[in-house]
Amino acid sequence: MKRITAVLLTLICLFVLAACNSEQVDQSRIYSVYYVSNSETKIEMHEHYMEADDLESQVTELLNALATTPAKLEYKAPLNMGFQVQSVDVNMGKVHLDMTENYNSLSTTTEVLVRAAIVRTLTQLSQINFVSITVNGNPLLDSLGNIISAMNRDQFVENDGNAINTYEEITLKLYFANEAGERLIAANRTREYSTNISPEKLIVEELIKGPSREGLYPTINPSTKVASVTTRDGVCYVNLDETFLTQPYNVTADVTIYSITNSLAELSHINRVQISVNGDNSGTYREKYSLTTYFERNLDIVTTLE
Repeated sequence: MKRITAVLLTLICLFVLAACNSEQVDQSRIYSVYYVSNSETKIEMHEHYMEADDLESQVTELLNALATTPAKLEYKAPLNMGFQVQSVDVNMGKVHLDMTENYNSLSTTTEVLVRAAIVRTLTQLSQINFVSITVNGNPLLDSLGNIISAMNRDQFVENDGNAINTYEEITLKLYFANEAGERLIAANRTREYSTNISPEKLIVEELIKGPSREGLYPTINPSTKVASVTTRDGVCYVNLDETFLTQPYNVTADVTIYSITNSLAELSHINRVQISVNGDNSGTYREKYSLTTYFERNLDIVTTLE
């Protein structure tokens, strides 16, 4: 009897182990899909098992999940809120979505939540770093009328919805050119900004707008578009479009480069800056500075306004 009992116990154990193994799930295929609460005050993560293998199919699968009403009925699908995705383009680490005109009918708070859900869901894919959105081919604007360029995961922190779409006042120390275009002059500028935009990106955008004080002069082509600004391990990576390479003002290459670097280095968590053009840093700026360079603060070319 003891031998029979031992055999039976062994068989039971083997059966249980086999059952457990059959129920094991490949954790690398588990992704988070974010949905908007019915109260439209927060987003919440729901697990999704990825079936697709190639990148474009994975993007499509996640977009379909974002358009499908979740089982948890107190949440709704962010891509099923009165507008449609007209086109999807996956290229060089970025997903570009073009929405129908109804997207602009979303309330300010709801639109930010929808955007946060989309960006946080898609940027889980290791090959996707940024998401950009247009509406009928036109740039997406925030509530202050500013263009919202490509977004990354860091712009939408994990929260319960209370930190989304808030505005704060910030004072920036920006460096603009002197009249001769060969030195920099610091100037403080106070702005109200959306906390969904990083201070780093705000600084670059304000530099492009140019100075407002008499005696100060711009350093960057005002038509320059900001593709992205991200910071990792004390390095701020500034990605601008090709317009940055053209300079309509009479300023030296030093002034332009260190206008950006010195302004960003005023933030305590930034030590160095690298600039790229359309995501490429293999070129040079005005045949003087390699874009592979990590620039550090340079106060030697800073002067005061006389």
